[in-house]
Amino acid sequence: MEKAVKEIRIAEMRALDSEEMIIEGYAAVFNQETDLGWCKEVIDQKAFEECDMKDCCLNYNHGQGKAIARTRNGSLELIVDSVGLKMRAKLIDTTEGIDIYKSVKSGLLDKMSFAFTVREEQWDYETDTRRIMNIDKLFDVSIVDIPA
Repeated sequence: MEKAVKEIRIAEMRALDSEEMIIEGYAAVFNQETDLGWCKEVIDQKAFEECDMKDCCLNYNHGQGKAIARTRNGSLELIVDSVGLKMRAKLIDTTEGIDIYKSVKSGLLDKMSFAFTVREEQWDYETDTRRIMNIDKLFDVSIVDIPA
């Protein structure tokens, strides 16, 4: 069984109008084909059922610097619903948090991605499509400039 780290984009993210800096959006969308260049990829609706998400960070461009929010401290909430993997984050008033919030609110940043390892996948070699059936661990959800 091969494990791989991949990134998938979404089409929606927004800043909520409130006194707190709250952003939300979908880091992954089910049953939507994404062209990664070397193959197409689809996330199955059951892919997150056994996924380890207990210490996942919200990052900017999968950065290795400071986390913007995190599940471990409750500032990042991850919800699996019928659409996909939804994230909701309450940003703190650091320079990074304020900059990200303002960029999302203005529409400058509106895409997401995620980094993960695969437990189970299925390939359709005729269409060169990989279906992610089971995700082992979720490392981050990221706000990105240029998604996959």
